[in-house]
Amino acid sequence: MADVLVVDDSKVMRDMVVACLRPYPGLSFTHASSGLEAIERLSLQPYDLLVLDLNMPDIGGIEVVEFVRGQDRLRELPIIIVTTRGDEASRTRALAAGASRFMTKPFTPDAILSEVRGLLEGRRA
Repeated sequence: MADVLVVDDSKVMRDMVVACLRPYPGLSFTHASSGLEAIERLSLQPYDLLVLDLNMPDIGGIEVVEFVRGQDRLRELPIIIVTTRGDEASRTRALAAGASRFMTKPFTPDAILSEVRGLLEGRRA
């Protein structure tokens, strides 16, 4: 069983991510609606994957990535950024902060499923 934390201020987007990932066997999902809630959840429980929006009203996705990479026990946590900001500066900044992958919305179910599969199976190898 792999635990996935899905963070987006839009409930519709969180639900869409979960719906796309349901075909992957053995995943369980936790939702967070803000960067602050994500940091709180990450501080209390281990996860196997973080799917994270960049733009949130309190603490943004980049700051959450920086928090994760600054914690010894979270340093290897795979992070997929899912955002409407498809510009190269956002991509570069997210990857430089430590995100594992960067995807722009809208994405296809196959695309996000492929990224999740690669990251989780890479962790198990």
